[in-house]
Amino acid sequence: MANYSYDEGGNMAAYFLISFLALILIPLTLSISPSKKKTLTGCQCNLCIDQRAHIASRERGSIFKPKFSTKSIFLVCGWSVLAYLSYKVANAKMDNKIYDPFEILGLSSSATEKEIKSHYKKLSKLYHPDKVKITVNETIEQIQNRFVDLTKAYKSLTDETIRENLRKYGNPDGPQQTSVGIAIPKWIVESKNNVWVLGVYGLIFGGALPTLVGRWWFGSRQKTKDGVNARSAAAFFKSLKEDSTMEDVVGALGKAYKWELSDMKINSRDAAELDTLEKNISTIAPKQWETLKSLIHAGKDAGHRKAIILVYAHLLRLKVESSSLQKEQTQILLQTPVLLNALLNISLSRNWLIPTIYVMRLHGYLAQALLPRPLPAKQDRLAQLPGIKTGDDLKADDFAGVVSELEATNDSRVEDIKKAVSQWGRLELVDATYKVIGERIVTPSSIVYLVVKLRISPPNSAPAAAEKEPSVEQVKQTIKANDEKDEEFLMSRSDAEPIKEESASGWAHAPYWPQNRKPGWWLVLADEKNSRVMVPPMKITNVPFSSPKTADRSYRTYKLQFQAPQGPGMYTWKIYLISDTFVGEEISRNMTLKIDDVSALNADEQPGEDEISDPDEDSLAGQMSAMRGGKVKKAEEREDQSEDESSTDDGESDDSSSSDSD
Repeated sequence: MANYSYDEGGNMAAYFLISFLALILIPLTLSISPSKKKTLTGCQCNLCIDQRAHIASRERGSIFKPKFSTKSIFLVCGWSVLAYLSYKVANAKMDNKIYDPFEILGLSSSATEKEIKSHYKKLSKLYHPDKVKITVNETIEQIQNRFVDLTKAYKSLTDETIRENLRKYGNPDGPQQTSVGIAIPKWIVESKNNVWVLGVYGLIFGGALPTLVGRWWFGSRQKTKDGVNARSAAAFFKSLKEDSTMEDVVGALGKAYKWELSDMKINSRDAAELDTLEKNISTIAPKQWETLKSLIHAGKDAGHRKAIILVYAHLLRLKVESSSLQKEQTQILLQTPVLLNALLNISLSRNWLIPTIYVMRLHGYLAQALLPRPLPAKQDRLAQLPGIKTGDDLKADDFAGVVSELEATNDSRVEDIKKAVSQWGRLELVDATYKVIGERIVTPSSIVYLVVKLRISPPNSAPAAAEKEPSVEQVKQTIKANDEKDEEFLMSRSDAEPIKEESASGWAHAPYWPQNRKPGWWLVLADEKNSRVMVPPMKITNVPFSSPKTADRSYRTYKLQFQAPQGPGMYTWKIYLISDTFVGEEISRNMTLKIDDVSALNADEQPGEDEISDPDEDSLAGQMSAMRGGKVKKAEEREDQSEDESSTDDGESDDSSSSDSD
């Protein structure tokens, strides 16, 4: 019969926990790749350098307030517990030692019976309780127990009965009850601790677990797949129209802050500064501010009002003094791209072109901290340069002109502007074509790829470099020499051609955005006449700088896949390349898609005949095919075919009968 006992010292439970923690901590630790130091450079103007230093200090934290991720905290705590349990197990006293009489007597297992008796007599004289004097380190019980152990070991080696018990049962006293330890410390099941143990079980399974499941369930229902509140998405659906203006888009975005940042409160210290900021906003942009307030009703909710004021303070580049308001402003701005992406998806789900372009442009206005306008103006584009404001009276129309104009007046801002312009870059559309794999023309309903070749050309390249650098026309002439590479890329699954990291652009000039930002563009294919987006847009990043060293392929190729229209004809569409970081950095080009009939293919290009016959005219499949303009089998054709088949069958039967008669 087995004797079940609880683990007195908790050693067995420690073994279980060590194994459990090791299975979790080791893979989790190995999954953490050593953080590579980002070697990306970027804009070297003073504003950008200061902003990047501020971002690094915020993300790194301070000595007194270091920042740790949840994963790192879990790993540190987990390894600490594992180390403690390992130390405890290593120093634990084991009670399951195998009984060995030779070890107790201090003899080798090859000792004879004569040697055992002689050795026992010597030990009896030394350790008999009557002859051992009690010392400070020993008690009478310890002395007696030691002599009992010696006697039992001696008898187990000399007495036949005891030796047989030792051989059969591993114990000189004969068969023993099987003791099985349970990996639960005894104090857990002691009666005096029952109330506390039951209380902990009740809290975990009756309180904490249902709470976690409930928060996950209701939290998932409150969020859409885009990561925004469901009520924000509902507000986007109601606010966005096919002909929405930039003010409507800004108003739709402003409504979402009511639910996305509902936990924001206004304390007495920040209330005065918010009032001052709102007053300055209404003075600088009275029309836009009043329009926005009327659209979103920001005055009814304190947190909503705070969010809108902080966003507009960013757009107007107003300085926020309070550290708590600065943190909240950063939180709001970093949440804004998520809201804009959700707003963009709602517009794209209805294929609306105008609001889609406005949402894309709003990304750039927020990144550069400029007040949104329906169309980027000259002063908006120039105001992105360091030290330049929207109201500055500048005659120049481009960056090079601004540098020349300021150099002529020995303006102190010119050096910083040169640093920004040198890393700014100008997107160039080298080439754009429609291609179908394996076909020289585009046929109805075929899979078409819009293939674009892009590069970034620095606007103020040195004259020597500019002479060596190939122009767009020269690059177009060399494109034919890269047909094999283009075909290989077209057959691949990637949407962008592989590129070396060092040739990609670095951090963009965005001195007011609270996060390092790499420039990106949206590639949009649209029908401008009908104001419809024809294909879901593609986000483009890591466009390489044009370099004389890569004259044969100083660009990067991207592809956008879609299905051609079902009917032949000429489709005049337009491609847009809209920046998500800079204001006014856009490219648009008309792209006519010609759909030819299948008959335009050569004989060897014609598709093979389908073995499956056309459906009957009076069948359900035939009616559906006729509605779609497909081919169906007429009743007359079906009768002719059946007659042909019957005549053929008759001929075969006649031949067979004649052969039989022969």
